[in-house]
Amino acid sequence: MTDRRGDDVKHEPAGTAEIAVPTQEALEAHLAPYAARSAQSRGRRYPEAAPSARTEFQRDRDRIVRSTAFRRLEYKTQVFVNHEGDLFRTRLTHSLEVAQIARSVARNLRVNEDLVEAISLAHDLGHTPFGHAGQDALNECMREHGGFEHNLQSLAVVDDLEEHYGAFNGLNLCFETREGILKHCSRENARRLGALGERFLQGRQPSIEAQIANVADEIAYNNHDVDDGLRSGLLTVEQLAEVELWQTHYETARRDYPQIEGRRLIHETVRRIINTLIVDLIDATRLNLIRHAPASLDDVRSAPALVAHSETVAAQAAALKRFLFKNLYRHYRVMRMANKARRVVVGLFDAFTDDPRLLPPSYQSTDAAQQPRLIAHYIAGMTDRYAVKEYQRLFVIEDN
Repeated sequence: MTDRRGDDVKHEPAGTAEIAVPTQEALEAHLAPYAARSAQSRGRRYPEAAPSARTEFQRDRDRIVRSTAFRRLEYKTQVFVNHEGDLFRTRLTHSLEVAQIARSVARNLRVNEDLVEAISLAHDLGHTPFGHAGQDALNECMREHGGFEHNLQSLAVVDDLEEHYGAFNGLNLCFETREGILKHCSRENARRLGALGERFLQGRQPSIEAQIANVADEIAYNNHDVDDGLRSGLLTVEQLAEVELWQTHYETARRDYPQIEGRRLIHETVRRIINTLIVDLIDATRLNLIRHAPASLDDVRSAPALVAHSETVAAQAAALKRFLFKNLYRHYRVMRMANKARRVVVGLFDAFTDDPRLLPPSYQSTDAAQQPRLIAHYIAGMTDRYAVKEYQRLFVIEDN
């Protein structure tokens, strides 16, 4: 038999070239003894048959990526509101950068890359529009109704609010993924969460993978906020000279590449800072692992936090964080936008509270005690631009 080019095509007899599908144990056989393993997961809220050709944590990651909440992150603010420019980070690009950093660290420490990626991609699913300004405003609105915290909202998204599957609400993720999403939790809320809240009550740690995602989050936002701050003009290279971590790598980049300037020099500096933070995190965590010698995931939970920077680099990273708080997050232009965001969120919440009939039917409740939480779910799920449009629909009379 020949193909269209006239070349001979050989076919193997049926059944002679079967490829065995590896088990979950085989897919994770390379992991260190203290890593989380799919086969040893504490399971899902609703039992499901094990996946074929992928692990349980790979299935979690895939469900997160296909979720509605994940797609909405493209139009949710990191620091700069979405309409201010196409080049600034959003919650989506931030989550991708966190996952990239976290996977690099996980690979070097021989822990579960799929789990750390799933946690990284899901950690901001519950964030409000307009970044922390939106969260603070919604928390104030919900003060008499249990408050609002985006980690708990992320958990609510994956546990209940996503609607994809016939057998259950939410994404039905593994316990270990849900645990990693819940970065912070008050004792009061922890008591309501059962097994998921136990570690907050007992002073125990989450998995190594959850710890990695937590630190990767800080590495990502500190450095991309520097980059976006410079791109926007809210920060200057001259201001950053007071930050040791920046200035050390800036001077090295200038020495190594005296011909570059502008964006290229900034990017070269930022990438060196990120590399320094990642390498130090791996090295310092390895020393902690040697010191505490965890032989299982249970040992990790009983130990102090194992994923950490060295004292020197931790101090440098903290100084950078303080600089950003003072010079970027409290910059008058950012504060002006935060004030606008607060007005939108509070205005929407008050309008829906005064008349729940303004809400889509699925967010209306005959139970007055439940109505504020449904309003919070609705607002938290909005993108920046949708929140603005909804505000305009409620309060702006257009002249046609």
